[in-house]
Amino acid sequence: MTHWFHRNPLKATAPVSFNLYGVASSPAANKICNDLRTTRARLLDAFTDATCTPEIMKKSSDEYFALLQGFILPLDGTTQENKLRFIQNFKWTDSLQGNIASAQQDAVFELVSMAFNVAIWYTKFASRLAGKENITEDEAKDVHKSLRIAAGIFKTLKETHIPRLITPAEKGRDLEPRVIDTYIVQIQAEAQEVTIARAIELKHNASLIAALSFETANFYQKADHTLNTLDPECSSKWKKYLQLKQHFYMAYAHCYHGQTLLAGDKCGEAIRSLQEAEKFYSRAEALCKEYRQTKGPGSTAKPSEQLFFKKLGTFIKNTLEKCQRENGFIYFHKVPAEAPALELKASYGLAEPTPFELPPLSAQCTPEVYATFDLTKGPKEDKAKVKHDEEIKPVKEPDLKPQKDTGCVVS
Repeated sequence: MTHWFHRNPLKATAPVSFNLYGVASSPAANKICNDLRTTRARLLDAFTDATCTPEIMKKSSDEYFALLQGFILPLDGTTQENKLRFIQNFKWTDSLQGNIASAQQDAVFELVSMAFNVAIWYTKFASRLAGKENITEDEAKDVHKSLRIAAGIFKTLKETHIPRLITPAEKGRDLEPRVIDTYIVQIQAEAQEVTIARAIELKHNASLIAALSFETANFYQKADHTLNTLDPECSSKWKKYLQLKQHFYMAYAHCYHGQTLLAGDKCGEAIRSLQEAEKFYSRAEALCKEYRQTKGPGSTAKPSEQLFFKKLGTFIKNTLEKCQRENGFIYFHKVPAEAPALELKASYGLAEPTPFELPPLSAQCTPEVYATFDLTKGPKEDKAKVKHDEEIKPVKEPDLKPQKDTGCVVS
């Protein structure tokens, strides 16, 4: 379904020449610099190529990261810092902060910023694929797989690579914990949406669907709360999306829990659970309007216009009416004042991030070639210098054209 997921913009970056004149004192060293420039440009082009596939993205990112590690990993047989790590300046914008760039003269900053964009690309690919008309089972699996890959990249960056930065991330920037944690949790929740849609389509047990929906709603709530202390100017729209998804899946949880209660001859409790589902659904509808009216970075999702969203409202209404009819003819149960507690734990279907590993170091980056980089012959720049005053043009992303909504439940 087109426009089901909210997506923040890709990070933009200034061109990098890798022209280490004088420093790269051998043909092999110069070739590494040239290849870094071309593989970086190729990877940046892939981000905005609507025909790019996960296979192409992995190949392009692996080629660049394999070479870039020659500026990060120790290559002289010691444990000392790679002498090339701080030789090149890199400038990147942030997905929430507009066009003003941060700059660090640090190859690790380049690694985490570029990998961050790779992760965002996987989420956008998943969103684009989910928007296809009559999505197939294999395509739904690719959506699920791409989201888990993205979550794995963010998780590895947070745990392994971002802590290596000399200059820590500033508040509200992409690489600080609140932002990257929100991405991780949101993506896991979206992957579980695919599982829920599949479970509904195959008519799995109502208790499983209720538990998965409850877990997914909790993920969205956790992501929303993670952004509580972020500047509202850049996070309000994102938060509204997380809130509407939380309420939508709480409605799902109460609806399917009501079905479970009815199957257990607890008609009064089933009615109360479905009434609670109606409340959450109505709030989700209101939040959809608030989300559309809230200004902020990112593409605007339109979940309330999707048949998947509308079908739930109809399903809740019909199931509640059925329960009320049966209670009037068969059960005569009192409807409790409080909604039944959702003490649900999913045993299956929870989405875990796919572990992310960098490719092996390029065969070009040998200790012998490393020795031919002579830092005494090049201009030295301030390693700790960080500029925030340069504006970089945003990435021109391909348009996501709406397709006919067939009501396919694979979201």
